[in-house]
Amino acid sequence: MAERRLECSWKRHVVEQLKQRDRVQRHAFEEIIHQYNRLLEKSDLQTVLSERYQSDKYDLQNRHDSSPGLDLSRNDSLQQEMAQMRIRHQEELTELHKKRGELAQSVIELNHQIQQKDKEIQSNEAKMEEYQRQIAELEGECRELRGKLQDLEQANQTLKDEYDALQITFGALEEKLRRTTDDNQELVSRWMAEKSQEANKLNAENEKDCKRRQAKLQKELAEAAKEPLPLDPDDDIEVLAEDSGKGTGETSPNRPLSRTPSKRVSGQSPQSSLLGSISNIFGRRPGNSYGSSPECTETPSGVCADVRVPATALHVFEAHDGEVNAVRFSPGSRLLATGGMDRRVKLWEVVSGRCEPKGALTGSNAGITSIEFDSAGSYLLAASNDFASRIWTVDDFRLRHTLTGHSGKVLAARFLLDNARIVSGSYDRTLKLWDLRSKVCMKTVFAGSSCNDIVCTEQCVMSGHFDKRVRFWDIRAESIVRELELMGRVTSLDLNHDRTELLTCSRDDLVKIIDLRSNAVRQTFSAQGFKCGADWTRVTFSPDGSYVAGGSADGALYIWNVLTGKLERTLDKNHSSAINSVSWSPSGAYVVSVEKGCKAVLWSDM
Repeated sequence: MAERRLECSWKRHVVEQLKQRDRVQRHAFEEIIHQYNRLLEKSDLQTVLSERYQSDKYDLQNRHDSSPGLDLSRNDSLQQEMAQMRIRHQEELTELHKKRGELAQSVIELNHQIQQKDKEIQSNEAKMEEYQRQIAELEGECRELRGKLQDLEQANQTLKDEYDALQITFGALEEKLRRTTDDNQELVSRWMAEKSQEANKLNAENEKDCKRRQAKLQKELAEAAKEPLPLDPDDDIEVLAEDSGKGTGETSPNRPLSRTPSKRVSGQSPQSSLLGSISNIFGRRPGNSYGSSPECTETPSGVCADVRVPATALHVFEAHDGEVNAVRFSPGSRLLATGGMDRRVKLWEVVSGRCEPKGALTGSNAGITSIEFDSAGSYLLAASNDFASRIWTVDDFRLRHTLTGHSGKVLAARFLLDNARIVSGSYDRTLKLWDLRSKVCMKTVFAGSSCNDIVCTEQCVMSGHFDKRVRFWDIRAESIVRELELMGRVTSLDLNHDRTELLTCSRDDLVKIIDLRSNAVRQTFSAQGFKCGADWTRVTFSPDGSYVAGGSADGALYIWNVLTGKLERTLDKNHSSAINSVSWSPSGAYVVSVEKGCKAVLWSDM
């Protein structure tokens, strides 16, 4: 039906165009046709007059032949008149023939124009047919697209309904998770309380048992002391030497057991001496601690008194297959850990100014963003872009814990001072507190902005955020104690050895030291050419807190003197891309920097 209407419409259009052409061309040829008709009428009139003159001529000749002598003068006048009329008619005929030729030429030209117009009309009709065909195809495509649009609208509406349903389900699940988390925390608290009560009961029973055994032993020793024993002066008695410097009576681990001749000290009976030694031995109680055995730990160094400002690159090496994001020395300065976008943490042993590969820690499903050793150097904690944090044991490279629960990239994770809990900060704008004994998330705090770095004290967590703020959190109260706003996005945080000063780096290319006692900026460092290269660029204190080291986007390492506030040294010859992280060894002898390329550089003053 639509095609029939379409066909009628274009036929009507063609008829109207033809009528319009007839009106235009008829107006152009109307005068020519009128002149041509007049020419034809005159030609017919000329023919009639010629025939009439011819008949008159024959009549005159006949009459002249019949009466030659009559009225001669009249015939002469008639002949002259006829001659004049003939000449005039001949001129008119010539003029008419001339006009006829002109009109014929005009007709030829007009016919030629008509032919050209006919060709143009045919060409236009062909174009119209092509356009009509294209219009039909486009209308078909439009119908198909309208159908697809309707299908997509229906699918979109269906997806929207599903999304709304999923949002409702998500809200219900989130509420259920919150309730479950609260219940879990309550159960953990109850369980810990019950464990504490059981431990107290067990300790009380142990105390009672120990007292009973001690009383029994003292009674037996008293009875044995009443019986005289013959002593040979040549016999030796093994006696535990007491440390006179300690009031607790514990034996010194550095003083060996000695065998001395049996000589009685004046003023002290053998019974009291022996009873005192046995009492001291049974009175000692072993301590409990979370962590690995002493064989696996490094002995952390104290405050370093000999910090060396690096001057040369001792070792330049390729640390990872791709960008290196994090670097950290172990507490004993013997091991170095690096983390990169190749999803691995690599361990290096610093030997004679070189970094020798020791092993790789695997298990992450995305790039590593930060790494940290515990205070004993037995465990290594790494945050990853796969929304999780992981803990490995350093001695056997085994993955021990995987802490999942964030809904965004985990950009920083740190051990608390007890090494039994960690804090993680994520791109999802939350901070989470994890208990490594129960392997559960104890608390979740909404920070309001993406967390780029974290440092911890005993009861306070300091976090640097994308919204240019440093937030101070009380772990016990789950609330912000205070905030400090900087001029740029915070990329890095670090504490000095005394935990009294906070070092910050931000995207406004400034490094600042904040006095935590007064909560005020104490010093600001900057340099010509220093530019923070990323949102995760890490800077560091020296072990004694007298220097600050940071890497720039141009691959240069900048070192500032905290006492003078001036730039101490610039090292710019070994990195070819922006420096992501810097770590100063606790011994003060080495500095390591890693870059967006694959290289790491070990620096020292040797």
